Parts: sequence; structure tokens; C-alpha cells
Amino acid sequence: MITDLVQIKLLGEKKRPENERFRRHLKTRDHSDRILRRIAEGIEEQIDCTVCANCCRVATVKLSERDVDRLARYFRITPAAFLAGYTTKSEDEGTILRRTEEAGCVFLEGTTCTVYEARPETCQRFPHMVRGNGSIASRMWQFIDRACYCPIVYNGLEAFKEETGFRR
Repeated sequence: MITDLVQIKLLGEKKRPENERFRRHLKTRDHSDRILRRIAEGIEEQIDCTVCANCCRVATVKLSERDVDRLARYFRITPAAFLAGYTTKSEDEGTILRRTEEAGCVFLEGTTCTVYEARPETCQRFPHMVRGNGSIASRMWQFIDRACYCPIVYNGLEAFKEETGFRR
């Protein structure tokens, strides 16, 4: 199990072409999503996301209306005030949480999410290996990038390759 973030970034980038081939491999073969989910659950159990929080430093967080309403209630402000104070618009993703280059998410302090109880749904489900829409194979395009910053995704992909007999 590799958890060093520098190593994850280097290996994730180095294995990007291999992971793209693996994505095609999974989409063209019939593999049990149940088995892959069980592998992902086992890896998630071994890694404490609250110690890492690298996703909060690296990834953007797209917000739904429900997320905005939940966070506005959490702060006891109007949704408009929340949007004005804590979000920005992204051309690609729409409304996202504000971030800084140094710290990442506006709500991250060290490795602690200051709005953990009210965090957006995408944060609740991250890294979307066990919980997500569609099969694991259909979500693989997300995992290729995430394998460069998330220890769960990196180790999950490596375990999936072993399980499916993927030839590197």
C-alpha cells in the first residue's frame, strides 16, 4: 500500500497511459463490479482520508443547489450570501467552492474540513470508487486523474489490475 503523496503523484503520472489502457480493458470485458467494489472498500478502510486531505488541496468541488442550501443553513445565512462569500464560477464546472493556491478548499484547515457535517455531496462520496453513479468501469475516466493525488484511487487501480489479470 503506497500512501506517500509525492510517490502517488509521480507514479500516477507515470502510469497514466497504463491506466488509460486499463480503462479500455475494463470497458471491453465483463468484470464483477461487486468484486471491484469490495476491493475498493478494503482499501478505503485502510486509509484515513482525514489524515491525508489531498483531494481538498487539489480537486475542485462542484456544488449542487442542495449543497448550497445545506451549507447556507449550516452558516445560518441566505443561499445568496453563501454563494457570494464562498463560491466562484468555473467555465467548465459551473458553481464551485472557492479555493486558494496554497491551501486548496476554502473550508480546509490543515487536514480538517471545517464544514464536515454539511460538506457537499461530491465530498461525501469521494473518491467515488465504492459509491458513485454507474459501474466502476463507467467511472474509470475520473480515476485516471485521481490516481495522481488520491492514495485510495491509486492503490485501488493497482488492486483492480491484479484482480482482473490486466497485463501491464
